Amino acid sequence: MEFRFVHFYPDLMSLYGSYANLCVLRRLLEQLGHTVTLTPLAPGEHASLAEADLLFMGAGTERSQKAAMDSLAPLAGEIRSAASDGMPVFFAGTATELLGAAITDSSGATFDGIGLADFTSVQGTRRFVEDVYGTTDLYPEAVVGFMNKCSVIRGVQTPLLTSLAMGFGNEGPRGSEGFHQANVFASELTGPLLVKNPRMLETVASVILSRRGAEIPAPFPRDRRKPMPSRNINCSCGAKHKQTAKSGRPEWTPAFSYVRSTSG
Repeated sequence: MEFRFVHFYPDLMSLYGSYANLCVLRRLLEQLGHTVTLTPLAPGEHASLAEADLLFMGAGTERSQKAAMDSLAPLAGEIRSAASDGMPVFFAGTATELLGAAITDSSGATFDGIGLADFTSVQGTRRFVEDVYGTTDLYPEAVVGFMNKCSVIRGVQTPLLTSLAMGFGNEGPRGSEGFHQANVFASELTGPLLVKNPRMLETVASVILSRRGAEIPAPFPRDRRKPMPSRNINCSCGAKHKQTAKSGRPEWTPAFSYVRSTSG
């Protein structure tokens, strides 16, 4: 089965290796025998979102975030409609704040989000830079990541991480973090989040597969690499030992094979 991921503004919103969330998602689906097409959208470009299987945006600076919202505003209604129809959405880092009703920057200026949820974000001059360790209602394992933000998010009714044992959440130390509603996942945790948390990766992959009626494996394959061939070598002790050949290093395919969309 072929899947299509839309990546909003990769040149603008790709801090902290956010694109790797797409890399591991694609690799997992390909390991299951599917094909994945990654379609990047530059600011001002448009593509049919209804034909996508995932909408993704990564982290960016506060300045980049404003520029991204300016370009995203004309698509806000389409994104809300797609999400209400069950479209999987994954927004990472500062892109999380764009899903809400409004963002107030450190100067006091306020601009609208896409309004997928009612929460609001207020940015200050203090940055919260720390490790995060928390839990989610989606599965029993812990969720880990790294936080680097300057915002407080208020009014999230359905967080992705329901509690934190370590780190700064939506509204302060500990508490909850991120946003989750139906097939929409958003978190300011970097790492990247899906790389550091295999169960979160499998959860997002499951909703992508389920929406298209594809089989969900139980369990998911956990080794994302090709196996390394080994060879016997003679040791001075007289025994034969197995050693990975230099030519047997894991073969990593390029992270992206983008299909550039046309403006419309």
